[in-house]
Amino acid sequence: MTDVLRRGRAALAFSFFAQGVAFALLVTRIPAIQDRYGISDALLPAFLAAVPVLAGVGSVCTEQLVKKIPASQVLRWSQPVVLLALLGVGAGGHMVELGISLAAFGLAVGALDASMNMLGVSLQRSYGRSIMLGFHAVYSLGGISGASLAWVGAHWDLPLVVSYLPVVLVLLPAALVGSRWYVDGGGPEDKAAGEAGAAGGHVAFSLLLPLCLVMCFAYIGDSTVSNWSAKYLEDVLGSSDEMATVPYNVYMVTTLLGRSIGDLGVRRFGAAAVVRAGAVIAAVGFAVVAGAPGAWVGMLGFTLLGLGLCVLVPQTFAAAGRLFPGASDAAVARLNIFNYVGFLIGSPLVGALGDAWSYRGAMLVPMALVLVTLVYARSFETEPDRYGGEHERPRTADVGRGSNGL
Repeated sequence: MTDVLRRGRAALAFSFFAQGVAFALLVTRIPAIQDRYGISDALLPAFLAAVPVLAGVGSVCTEQLVKKIPASQVLRWSQPVVLLALLGVGAGGHMVELGISLAAFGLAVGALDASMNMLGVSLQRSYGRSIMLGFHAVYSLGGISGASLAWVGAHWDLPLVVSYLPVVLVLLPAALVGSRWYVDGGGPEDKAAGEAGAAGGHVAFSLLLPLCLVMCFAYIGDSTVSNWSAKYLEDVLGSSDEMATVPYNVYMVTTLLGRSIGDLGVRRFGAAAVVRAGAVIAAVGFAVVAGAPGAWVGMLGFTLLGLGLCVLVPQTFAAAGRLFPGASDAAVARLNIFNYVGFLIGSPLVGALGDAWSYRGAMLVPMALVLVTLVYARSFETEPDRYGGEHERPRTADVGRGSNGL
């Protein structure tokens, strides 16, 4: 690999890390944000739902922006907006200031997520081997770091602005400096390939739909863990308050571990095999959680969930890039919307089923949805090769079968 690609990979990895820190600092301090602005329990869901909705809008806008400017430019300027919006959430004192900050955060985070994964897909194509899981592993590391910083702030009862300001002061200039080395893809070879694989540079939604469903189902599973693991362990499995905080941390750590080694699995066995294994492990994790007789078995289930779900999202972005090599930016932007769709559906779905039926039974629904991924595993097919990389199997027949299956 050239030095240009190596620097581009390192710079993009730092961007994933910074985004993980920022997002974790926001979502883990929601109770403190609610107290600071006096948001009622009835109004809080509207604020929380607004962020992923606006992020979806930001992702759609990014698809149009990258037709005129490189994805690296979108990433270069959306990341500072995310960090400054986070600071605005901590520094504001009135509801309108919170609304403006969250709106800016949501729109910018949609552009940031889309452009980061666009660059990741193009870099993976340049490397000729799987590296997407590594980027998302760094994101998980950022999430763990951000959650740890949030714990420190909560433990010492620090004002939100005091918790957020040092982080922004460190990450913002570092991200701007690192952005000098971002590498855009889209060379002549990609455009030529796109004419065959993406109808002359256009994304056929019927071909993208299986990946969209996998993305949505993965985030329904992820939001189930992030929003309900603590309540489930305490209310259903009878754990202590302290132990109830552990499952999400365990989930994040196992997500980091799984993504750290996942690229090796893709290079050795192919992406489809890794996705199938991840779906099965995640389904077993949900089954263990649903049937757990106590807190420790429940924690085992959440551990399996981290190992299983962690591979699905990065490989879904990578598969979109392979399926539409000449229109990968547009494919990634559209696919990224289903990240937020899954996030919006997951928590209310499990909550409604838990109230109407039982929380044990509710855990079987994301389990079933994750298993549907096995039906669409064909969309991820690559073959490992003897040089340690992977290449696609011929897609002509696959595309026809996928289209008929829809």
